[in-house]
Amino acid sequence: YPALSLDLTTSNYREELMSGADVAVRFGPPDESSLIARKLLDVPVLTCAAPSYLDRHGIPATPHDLMHHDCILFRDPQTGRPFTWEFRGDNGAIEIKASGRLVLDDPSAAVAAGLAGQGIFQSLAIGLDEWLESGALATILAEWSDEQFPLYAYHPSRHMPPAKVRAFLDFVQRIAAE
Repeated sequence: YPALSLDLTTSNYREELMSGADVAVRFGPPDESSLIARKLLDVPVLTCAAPSYLDRHGIPATPHDLMHHDCILFRDPQTGRPFTWEFRGDNGAIEIKASGRLVLDDPSAAVAAGLAGQGIFQSLAIGLDEWLESGALATILAEWSDEQFPLYAYHPSRHMPPAKVRAFLDFVQRIAAE
């Protein structure tokens, strides 16, 4: 689509979601709103740490073992409190109130802190391949990593969206399916 231009704004805050935009893309379940939500994909959530951290503190065998580790927490932009960590395995789902000395509001900062050996963190799998393949990060609790986090596209109209919005949504949907 050579005639289509993209003006990209990034934010973790929902109130800025549609600020002057034709389309917004956001991770997490949709809220009650007047926006039309189109699910693009589900992304696995991984629990990771740098080998240097695991060498110093050991590898947790169960989600409950995380209570004895430094966890890098991610702040929920809606509540201001750290997200609860959820784990899904053969025996169902459990929630862990992880604790740590570092609470961040930016996912890339959490990954950077994890790479620096500051603790265990949870992240969407997207973008971690390079570090996992190189061994800079290790996935832990893999048998509990069935949690998925959705990615949605939003647009404001309940009527037929403009052609440029439909073209963009179709393009993103095709990429997401790959």
